[in-house]
Amino acid sequence: MALARGGAGACEVLELAPLAGGTYSARLIPELAALLARRHLQKTDLEGFAVVSGPGSFTGLRVGLAAVKGLAEVLRRPIAAVSMLEAIAAQGNPEGSVVAALDAGRSEIFAGEYAVHGGEPRSQGEYLLTREQFSVFLEAHPGLELVTPDGAVAELASTHLHMRRIDWPDAGRIARLGLQKLIAGETIAPEALEANYIRRSDAEIFFPLTKRV
Repeated sequence: MALARGGAGACEVLELAPLAGGTYSARLIPELAALLARRHLQKTDLEGFAVVSGPGSFTGLRVGLAAVKGLAEVLRRPIAAVSMLEAIAAQGNPEGSVVAALDAGRSEIFAGEYAVHGGEPRSQGEYLLTREQFSVFLEAHPGLELVTPDGAVAELASTHLHMRRIDWPDAGRIARLGLQKLIAGETIAPEALEANYIRRSDAEIFFPLTKRV
């Protein structure tokens, strides 16, 4: 979690507050309260929220999005939704066409195509690919820059000419991207904010709805 402030073209991350693994659902709101207290701020001083909308774990996304939706609705503040693939594409400040990729498990890859200019990524599409489809895609685009923080993806793409492994984007990176979205008016109402799973949930895969007649 990050607390940041700034304006157009500038963002200062005031503090990062780590949330430990499986306990973050219980710690998120108390840590936010403590973070504001350390900075002598009230919750009403917050002017907007940035949140990762996916892709990621179903439970993790639901917890984070529910917390932000509740806070934004109560405080009547705007929300900026940031894709994790978008954050990866922007992480190394590349320019031009970039593919950001993450291991999705089940022998699949999350991949996002982005056009990056001035450090700002614009989505050209996000996909769920099999490992075979991902390899074929890279072979067909030898000059395309691939960025990933994921060791499994880096190993799979080790022969790609323009593969670059980066650090995982932290909350500060999400805050910077979110702030620019907030300033640009690229916001979403709490009731409209949904997780960007890309993949369907197990319930949808294994227990599809059947038509009743």
